[in-house]
Amino acid sequence: MHKQDRLTDELTINAFLDPSVIDILQDWRRYISSEKRASAHTVSSYLYDVVHFLKFLNEYKGKMNNPADLSSLHVSDFRAFLSKRRKDGLGPRSLARALSAVRSFFRFLDRHKGIRCEALAAVRTPKQPRSLPRPLSEDNARQVIDSIGDTAPEGWVAARDMAVLMLLYGGGLRISEALSLAAKDLNSGDMLRVIGKRNKERLVPLLPIVRTAINQYLALCPYSPKGDAPLFLGVRGGRLGPRAVQAAMRQARIALGLPESATPHALRHSFATHLLGAGGDLRTIQELLGHASLSSTQLYADVDSALLMKTFQNAHPRATGAKRSGKK
Repeated sequence: MHKQDRLTDELTINAFLDPSVIDILQDWRRYISSEKRASAHTVSSYLYDVVHFLKFLNEYKGKMNNPADLSSLHVSDFRAFLSKRRKDGLGPRSLARALSAVRSFFRFLDRHKGIRCEALAAVRTPKQPRSLPRPLSEDNARQVIDSIGDTAPEGWVAARDMAVLMLLYGGGLRISEALSLAAKDLNSGDMLRVIGKRNKERLVPLLPIVRTAINQYLALCPYSPKGDAPLFLGVRGGRLGPRAVQAAMRQARIALGLPESATPHALRHSFATHLLGAGGDLRTIQELLGHASLSSTQLYADVDSALLMKTFQNAHPRATGAKRSGKK
């Protein structure tokens, strides 16, 4: 049981929530899980945030015995909740997630329970710090993949880890997407069917070098995965988990002297950044990555520009001369 579910049960037992509110809360959880197809992690996180919101209201405004009372909330009530969570130590990203969960809950109330709160539309999402992805250089990406199996206990494990990382760097997959592949997903064509976030399906070109790496792994794997069986298997024959790949990546990173940002997910960032640098357009990269909006992909253009400026400042004689002389 997730800690969020335990929290909900504990609060229910203590009767801090009215039974009618609890029923609606459970209906909403089933809705975002089955109809909105949110991941189990998202469902648990959203539930955790909304339970905290309802708990806050009970302490801030008194116990709410009628769910319809939620329609009478004011902008100041929501702002007070965000202020309280900020004092609890939540950063901008966590605050934004909490507000997103509350918005999801109130959209459900509006569409399915006839309870509308106009005030929530006037509440602004906390500003987020703009952080750019941290890709590896092309040389470092190749070095990591080439050395990934140096410490593997068996040859097939080394081939497996290399194949996984090749999918991340050669196809832009998330590690969860790569590890969720079934053996049957690897057809004889040159495209790979990938199920991404919210169960959205996309096709990713399977480069010959990536297919070769996967074939080498399959030829050495003692379990011979087929059909619906997971494509990538652990040493005991079960589905490979992300920790094994992360540990292998960490060992390679340390051996090569790379920064802590050199994670498996950084290879996905590297895929997008290097593709953009080679002339790929943002719309195509968006489709390959499975981004819902172009704004997420736009970050890689900013990374490419930042790398270009860094190269210029390090290489241009006037730029280096200005730095030596202390001029800006």
